[in-house]
Amino acid sequence: MKYHKFTLKTLSGAEDIVIASLADAGVEGVEIEDKVPLTESDKQQMFVDILPEGAPDDGVAYLSFYIEEGTDKEALLQRVKEELDDLRMFMDIGEGTITESETEDKDWINNWKQYFHQFYVDDILIIPSWEEVKPEDADKMIIHIDPGTAFGTGMHETTQLCLRQLKKYVTPETELLDVGTGSGILSIAALKLGAKHALGTDLDPCAASAVAENLEANRIPAGAMDMVLGNIIDDKTVQDAAGYEKYDIVVANILADVLTELTPVITAQMKPGAVYITSGILDVKEDVVTEAVRAAGLSLVEVTRQGEWVSVTARKNG
Repeated sequence: MKYHKFTLKTLSGAEDIVIASLADAGVEGVEIEDKVPLTESDKQQMFVDILPEGAPDDGVAYLSFYIEEGTDKEALLQRVKEELDDLRMFMDIGEGTITESETEDKDWINNWKQYFHQFYVDDILIIPSWEEVKPEDADKMIIHIDPGTAFGTGMHETTQLCLRQLKKYVTPETELLDVGTGSGILSIAALKLGAKHALGTDLDPCAASAVAENLEANRIPAGAMDMVLGNIIDDKTVQDAAGYEKYDIVVANILADVLTELTPVITAQMKPGAVYITSGILDVKEDVVTEAVRAAGLSLVEVTRQGEWVSVTARKNG
């Protein structure tokens, strides 16, 4: 069988969020080509003593994805275009051009799964749908997430930063608002940590089905989490559906540029004393987010870091 290969030209600094947008459009698995230097952690995982010198980083990245012959590629590409157009409203993604080529039979959709296995984020076990829980892990906190359905498998540093902050602040009375919920992993974690209820918002209709599947896989009771589709930043219908001064915790794992737009708005949804947990922030953008937090009248509580990523936690006064 033949596959259609599509290659998207973007910026290396936008890779993560563009990949998330592709996933929202229904793209399962992406190959990345860029000239970003390897981190020390990357080098250690390659088990070689000397690595060849690469070309200088030119800031460009090529993201390739594959569509099986016979699939309605026009519909998928239209969804991709819509996602990229939405993303351009918040950040620079470079050219954003897509070129097409053809490749021979290969299981591009499923081969990547050999690289995704169950793993821990501290004492939380995150496991994909095709793996079994080991007997020795049966008493652990387990989150079942099927990667490829939506953004948020737990592997990314930003998701892990948010998970650690949720562990600190969730109580049995917690009403959680999860902005840009994606796969629902953060809401599911909060509910498993004992939160009373979660509401997820997302721009993409695909997130609703992804959340539903992952809620079922994790045996979350009906009614424990709800979803609202739309942009809570500027859509009053979504804001009204979420409610005002209702939430003990708001978590938003998005991007710094989006957080600067979200922060002054989302305070209306937060109870006095509510906690605001954010991530998706490159370390070079830390000051941008902390300034947005202060400008919105929130008190900065904590900044945590993992690799080049940052999580900013703040509290609403009162």
